[in-house]
Amino acid sequence: MVSFDDTFRRQLHELFVWRRDVRRFRRDPLPDGALERLIETACLSPSVGLSQPWRFVIVEDRARRSAVIEDFKLCNADALQSYSGERAAKYATLKLSGLEEAPGHLAVFADKTSSIGAGLGRATMPETTEYSVVAAICSMWLAARAEGIGLGWVSILDPIRVHGILDVPESWKFIGYLCIGYPEAECDRPELEQAKWESRRSSDEFTVRR
Repeated sequence: MVSFDDTFRRQLHELFVWRRDVRRFRRDPLPDGALERLIETACLSPSVGLSQPWRFVIVEDRARRSAVIEDFKLCNADALQSYSGERAAKYATLKLSGLEEAPGHLAVFADKTSSIGAGLGRATMPETTEYSVVAAICSMWLAARAEGIGLGWVSILDPIRVHGILDVPESWKFIGYLCIGYPEAECDRPELEQAKWESRRSSDEFTVRR
């Protein structure tokens, strides 16, 4: 039986503290096999009914990358219109993706029609398919940080257009588009907190007892 000591637990906690949603990347290429290794780690994550519904698309084609970047710009401009006053001014200054700098692009989908797992655990909560994929992304995020690699999750994209750009099956639900590379700097505080967009709250604010 594998056991973990206090030193490991402290280091694990530090890994959580220093995990960041990275937007500012160096352009240095990733080592050969780095993305594939991170995907392997992600696939160790738990999944409902052992369904393993994650589907990863490594985006290398320049034209497809450019189309994703243009879609982000369109969606980001629309998002800006939903704010006004000081919030709009602040939003306009935020860097919300590293799509143009990050050497690695990875799109992640959930295959909602996969027969793997024979539907176990999904009858009452079918959304656990998507939850399983999110868990895999979080595992990848931590594994990347442990290697000094940054990961940024881009959600300001149109899922339908992303499907078309990447030419994936209609049954795959878009979960997230990940920028992966070496960060310009490391910090133990979220960038949105540093930019004074929002602050991290205590766990007490989100915990109830019954």
